[in-house]
Amino acid sequence: MRTLKNGVKGLLYVLGLPVGLLALAWWMAARSDSFYYPTLDEVLTAFGDTWFSARIVDDVLPSLARLAVGYLGAVLIGVSLGVLLGSHRRSRALLEPVLEFFRAIPPPVLIPVLMLFSGIGDTMKVAVIIAGSVWPVLLNTIEGVRAIDDVLVDTARCYRITGAARLRRLVLPAASPQIVVGMRQALSISLILMVISEMFASSNGVGFAIVQFQRSFAIPEMWSGILLLGLLGFALSLLFRLFESRVLGWYHGLRRSQRGER
Repeated sequence: MRTLKNGVKGLLYVLGLPVGLLALAWWMAARSDSFYYPTLDEVLTAFGDTWFSARIVDDVLPSLARLAVGYLGAVLIGVSLGVLLGSHRRSRALLEPVLEFFRAIPPPVLIPVLMLFSGIGDTMKVAVIIAGSVWPVLLNTIEGVRAIDDVLVDTARCYRITGAARLRRLVLPAASPQIVVGMRQALSISLILMVISEMFASSNGVGFAIVQFQRSFAIPEMWSGILLLGLLGFALSLLFRLFESRVLGWYHGLRRSQRGER
């Protein structure tokens, strides 16, 4: 009974605010007579007609593919370079000024430069996603590796655990809470950069479709695209929460035991 009650409470926490905002948007749109603020009925109708059609294959799937490749590339580069810099103080001191310089450059500014070298295809869009999403993963990985308990490091040294075994059994597990935090931050950044990259010289994608609707004054369809992005972000957040619960199950269990919780 208690488990059911906690489940209902968790569901209310997850859905309460979105439902409230949806009701508020419905009420405000119903009182508006502006062409640029259609009623929620019109937006939902346009949503079904627009996105439950060939656009799923033509626009949504290409966007998700770019997002997946860019995000996974950012995670791979960020974790690999973060482990290297976090483990070697001299390498970190040597590369830190260069990394700080590139981190200060907003990724959308790189779009014209990347277009010169890689054209306007998927390569440019994936590169933009990686360029902006790699930093949270990289910085959190560095801090996670640097914060490994000295006792664990000395124990691994005493047992002569080195190389790949040390990376797999000590470094990555100990730094995984920080790494997952960086991955969560990178996911939202990747979604934003996916949309921005598709608004520049693109021929498909959700961002491209939204701009086309705006330019052709298809206002309900434009709002339906924005609604789709919100739903995609919400779904990706739920999927990442499931991933986090599996990867960091041991960590959350340890925290609960330290607080005396069951």
